[in-house]
Amino acid sequence: MIRWREGTVDGIRREWPGAVELDVTIGDDGTHRALAYPALVGRPEPGDTVLLNTTALALGLGTGGYAIVVAVPDRLPPDPAGPGHMVKARYTPLQATVLGADEQDSPHHALLRDADSLDGTPVIVADLHSALPPILAGLLAARPGTRVVYVMTDGGALPAWFSMSVARLREAGALAGAVTAGQAFGGDLEAVTVHSGLLAARLVLDAEVIVVAQGPGNLGTGTTWGFSGVSAGEAVNAAAVLSGRPVGSLRVSEADARERHQGVSHHSLTAYGRVALARAQIVVPELGGAFGARVAGEAATLGERHDLVPVTVEGLRQELREAEKEWGVRMSTMGRRLDADLSYFLTAGAAGRHTATLL
Repeated sequence: MIRWREGTVDGIRREWPGAVELDVTIGDDGTHRALAYPALVGRPEPGDTVLLNTTALALGLGTGGYAIVVAVPDRLPPDPAGPGHMVKARYTPLQATVLGADEQDSPHHALLRDADSLDGTPVIVADLHSALPPILAGLLAARPGTRVVYVMTDGGALPAWFSMSVARLREAGALAGAVTAGQAFGGDLEAVTVHSGLLAARLVLDAEVIVVAQGPGNLGTGTTWGFSGVSAGEAVNAAAVLSGRPVGSLRVSEADARERHQGVSHHSLTAYGRVALARAQIVVPELGGAFGARVAGEAATLGERHDLVPVTVEGLRQELREAEKEWGVRMSTMGRRLDADLSYFLTAGAAGRHTATLL
């Protein structure tokens, strides 16, 4: 289940809030990329011996193909101080105690104790983490200054620190904050569930718009139900029961080699078509041509359960490019950049563009 290795830190490649990327020599296996979360294990320095989990590295995973630092055994970090009784990554060797936004020791407990409504706040739901930057680009180009908060679910990465995009979007002011829900952790606020995460985003962080998606990476098995994006449908239900306004961003691709993800991905058709029991506004991008007609036709199957909203993508490609440059965030999904899978990013951007009209 876990491949354990010992390594030596050769140097620091780069770092961003919450994470440090390292070069580590692992015995006779050579030098590899490794990732450490200083809040969990302390900050490794060149020359340190580190204990590593190399499972993802051995599998050659794309998003998470790092050796992960489990401990710096010769220089352990100090014991944590401060409040917090919420345990995440529970009953694993690296379970961490955090301060939950709604737990009794939180300064927000009184605000959230009886909270039960988002008061019509738009909630954009997406399958993949890579949809976050284009959603923000479309939204903020149409309505600059909108206060947006990201609620990260636990279908992908558990530490929010893994996401360089979130760190850079925060620094650029495109995101007002992040809430980590379920077993995910490391956000500005911690929440037990998506429901309490949505309420914390609205009531504590004053979100005008909330975006819900899993963290970087996702899990899929090529089966009808075995994929982590099922949570997109559950997020629609959570937003609706809390009197929010759910907006569904479709997962669309013209470049994915896998048939199940071509056109409108089966992830979206299943999550919105079968899991989401509440009505949402599903944004259908006007992509044009034969592919655009295909997307519109496949999205039409969701029309009985949801309100389909056609949205123009005119000028959106340029807005996405400008956002990349301004924020220093790379538009990328499954290793494909903006022009390699333009329809994916235009579709997410259209969801943001439409949501601006709801404010």
